Amino acid sequence: MFGIVRPCTHRLTEGLKAEWMAHLCGLCLALRNDHGQFARVVTNYDGLIVSVLTDAQTGHAEAGRRTAGPCPLRGMRTASVAKGEGARLAASVSLVLASAKIRDHVADQDGLLRRRPVAAAARKVATGWHRAGTRTGSTVGFDTAVLVDAVDRQPAVERLAGPGTPLTVITEPTETATAAAFAHTAVLAGRPGNAEPLAEAGRLFGRLAHLLDAVEDRATDAAEGAWNPLTATGTGLDQARRLCDDALHGIRLALRDADFADAGLVHILLVHELRRAVDRAFGTTSCRHTGHDGAAGQPPQYGQPPQYGLPSAGGPYYAQGQQPLNGPQNPYSGGHGGDVGGPGGPGGPGDFGGGPHQPKKPRGFLAGCASFIGLCCTCRLCCADEYEGPWSRKKRKGCLSDCCEACRCCEVCECCACCDCGC
Repeated sequence: MFGIVRPCTHRLTEGLKAEWMAHLCGLCLALRNDHGQFARVVTNYDGLIVSVLTDAQTGHAEAGRRTAGPCPLRGMRTASVAKGEGARLAASVSLVLASAKIRDHVADQDGLLRRRPVAAAARKVATGWHRAGTRTGSTVGFDTAVLVDAVDRQPAVERLAGPGTPLTVITEPTETATAAAFAHTAVLAGRPGNAEPLAEAGRLFGRLAHLLDAVEDRATDAAEGAWNPLTATGTGLDQARRLCDDALHGIRLALRDADFADAGLVHILLVHELRRAVDRAFGTTSCRHTGHDGAAGQPPQYGQPPQYGLPSAGGPYYAQGQQPLNGPQNPYSGGHGGDVGGPGGPGGPGDFGGGPHQPKKPRGFLAGCASFIGLCCTCRLCCADEYEGPWSRKKRKGCLSDCCEACRCCEVCECCACCDCGC
């Protein structure tokens, strides 16, 4: 999995979590059904936003679902997954962009791609994915040529860039590609009036994706001598952050101009989670109720590890006179409410309930091996909220069950009454 929008499932209500997983599994299965098992490796978090946007505009989510069979990544459980044109458009975009990314790595001779046999195999895979993405795009009326053209123009844009070149010149090809994909969701949903605002949201989303990738890779690129837009143009992190904040604001305004049947999940992903992605990349906290991006009493320190903390007891969680988002369709209703437990506190990862308990006797070597195999086969090591260590029998969390230690810290911000999204 890759992408900048990586929502923690603990921040989603049960309904939104199920909806998000339906789109994620729908993209994965659309890739498998149309292009084979290996194509599933291009499943990514950002690609499924295309599927989410399509469903949010149609308002017929249940009609666009089917029951998928057991999957190891779901602990061998069945699930309701997204189907239809939105998932296929997401698959098309993912394949074409993944193909372009492979070709870019081959051209740069990154890692093992310096070896001719490996590079030749990679080029073959990229060619196959490009054809597959183009074929799938044509079935939903999407011309992938705009994506290919944007990717082909990127190297020339980078070669001409130098000190003083605006970052927006470098991010333009990415912006063009994502704008086209976002706008086509309006065509699929039968809402042509949404095409323009969604194209604007997509353009700014592409800018964010490019900039955040540059920020996160800045140190690595410098160590390896690789090209980085921030280094090449002499742009500081403070200026890059201002561009990201402007893009976040522009996306919120663009989404207000679009007409959605149910904007709950779209709002979570493209407003709240994008904000957290920016904070994560720049090493600032993601709690907005402190009044600033940095830790309490400190200015933002870009590039430093985030400092998480619990909100103060008297924090302004709910503004007076605010109304819930979309009335009865408030996407944040049914959440954890006032549960702001954190690490070591009530409701936190150190609190398993039931008061003091005696540690269980560790398993022997063979019994532990058998337990470990069972955990692997059911994917509980990755996906379980909590599982028992195979040998120690201590309580542990699946490596993909939680994205950060500040999940519960920010649950109180999910009401939209105290955030700066304008709802």
